[in-house]
Amino acid sequence: MDGISFGDLVLFAAFLAVVIYPAVRIIRRTGRSGWWVLAFMTPALTLIALYVFAFARWPALDGDRRP
Repeated sequence: MDGISFGDLVLFAAFLAVVIYPAVRIIRRTGRSGWWVLAFMTPALTLIALYVFAFARWPALDGDRRP
């Protein structure tokens, strides 16, 4: 049982569809890049990313919608 099976790929695709995609949509609505979801998926960076989101300026709330 070495390697990646078809079932593993199906589970990974389901994970992407159910968890990652909505998380990216939520993060983008705050005015940040969707790539921030990678920081929340990495255990060492989760606490740092949480503090950045908690205390940083949110462009979407400030009315600054420029990319």
